[in-house]
Amino acid sequence: MVKILLIEDDHRLASFIRKGLEEQLFSITNVSNGYEALAVTQDIDFDLIILDIMLPDISGFQICTVLRERKITSPLIILSALDNPEEKVKGLQAGADDYLGKPFHFEELLARINAQLRRKSFEKGILDIQKYADLEVNIAEQGAKRAGKNILLSPREYKLLLFLLNNRERVVSRTQIAEAVWDIHFNTHTNVVDVYINYLRNKIDKGFATALIHTVKGRGYMLKQKEE
Repeated sequence: MVKILLIEDDHRLASFIRKGLEEQLFSITNVSNGYEALAVTQDIDFDLIILDIMLPDISGFQICTVLRERKITSPLIILSALDNPEEKVKGLQAGADDYLGKPFHFEELLARINAQLRRKSFEKGILDIQKYADLEVNIAEQGAKRAGKNILLSPREYKLLLFLLNNRERVVSRTQIAEAVWDIHFNTHTNVVDVYINYLRNKIDKGFATALIHTVKGRGYMLKQKEE
């Protein structure tokens, strides 16, 4: 179960958020001040943290800074009534991954939570070098080889290839690709996913005996070694 830490001193709002998230089967720990938040994060590895800025003891900005200094990399979403550009920039510079102003729609908060969890899932457990068939991806160098031949990739092509590799032998839809690689909600009038799949095919498959990137009609794409 996904563990979320909610740092919010408004008990009414905290109860509303907690109830909504628990209905989505998240496990919620709620604390109402900064020092308690810093203490509980030493004992529990949370999958995501939601925090207010204006707390009774220390500010959410300070909490962000301390957590990042402790090398806590959990996605962090600021939820605050301080909704001007200067405060948003300050929060992001302090280490937050996202910033949502109050008042807010619960559906938007949930969408932002899921987006951060997808990103964490994408990054989690990635080895320095991943191999599949005759394809090799070097995570540290953000490079790739196929059959020993170096392949030069743009940052976006690399991210797309890594997403396909992490989902090898599974069909991934255009929506899943767009959200994971571009962090956008998919627009059916946009063909950016198909364009970049073609870019990647020209580099990964062109000139090799077998293709690894396959179109699954009506469903999406899949990285799969051809079965004889």
